[in-house]
Amino acid sequence: MNALLGILFHSLGGVASGSFYMPYNKVKGWAWESFWIIGGLFSWLIVPPLAAWLTIPHFGAIIANCAPQILTITFIMGLLWGIGGLTYGLGVRYLGMSLGNSVVLGFCAAFGAVVPSIYYSIYPAAGKVSFTDMISNPGGQLVLLGVVVCLTGIAISGKAGMMKENELSKEQQAASVAEFNLTKGLIIAVISGILSSFFNFGIEAAKPMANVANDAWKALNPGQGEFLYQNNVSYIIILWGGLTTNFIWTTILSLKNKSYRDFTNKTTPRFNNILFCALAGTTWFLQFFFYGMGESKLGNGASSWILHMSTIILTANMWGIVRKEWKGVSTKTKWTFTTGIAVIMLSVVLVGIGNSM
Repeated sequence: MNALLGILFHSLGGVASGSFYMPYNKVKGWAWESFWIIGGLFSWLIVPPLAAWLTIPHFGAIIANCAPQILTITFIMGLLWGIGGLTYGLGVRYLGMSLGNSVVLGFCAAFGAVVPSIYYSIYPAAGKVSFTDMISNPGGQLVLLGVVVCLTGIAISGKAGMMKENELSKEQQAASVAEFNLTKGLIIAVISGILSSFFNFGIEAAKPMANVANDAWKALNPGQGEFLYQNNVSYIIILWGGLTTNFIWTTILSLKNKSYRDFTNKTTPRFNNILFCALAGTTWFLQFFFYGMGESKLGNGASSWILHMSTIILTANMWGIVRKEWKGVSTKTKWTFTTGIAVIMLSVVLVGIGNSM
């Protein structure tokens, strides 16, 4: 039953993550940095403490009593993840929902499985798997194979993107993805995919706070299992890191492009724009709200992360089809992209099986 609930919660989180960018497409007359930071204020500053307040009694005291070292490491993980989240938005902007999400999340899934083991090879810790351990046992070898397969799937998807770029006119590209730019998009997506995996490391770093919330709940509810919402207190610190990164960058862009004028421009539908940004930001946070619930049932291992990533990839590609991002391309190009997605999904399965071993 725990496994089924875990799969359900992770799937809901994946659907939320794969769908959150859609409301941004309804924002009219604003620069990217304008709608991104408004949505981010809901994602990283407004909704997380509200969710913690609704689900965890005295969450502020848990944070206040946490060791400074834990808070610092968690915040740094959030900063690094924030760069990944920032570039994620740019990757989708230049590649579209289908290709952008597939490349970003493929890298995120792969590196989320490998990077921690490299860290624990340098700084060994009891109960943690090092890269040396991975190489020396069948489960670890399967994970590494999955990473190679993932990179292969990304290469195939990138090839499909090149084929699309060659087949469609500038007008057709603009109709499907307004600012389609394969080279710029792929570079950004690779960076985003690597750094986005640091959110999972942040959850691990903040585990002592989640454990306090979990122990307090279990003391009041003996025999009820793990606390579904224990990670909501951790998200506050991680997302402060993400907010810092994104606020600095969007402010730089806003000053450079003078796009801060968007917020006082009466010729744009400001109320509707804020509403759509709020919807996008809240939907984005829901991915981790449900991820935390799934993690309480399955644990914060690679299996949870991989399940989350695979659902996002599937959801994002569904939206890509709905938005007709591949309309007008040849059957060969469509099959090339489909093959790339299938290979990435195969890599997700391999990594999941390898980690379970």
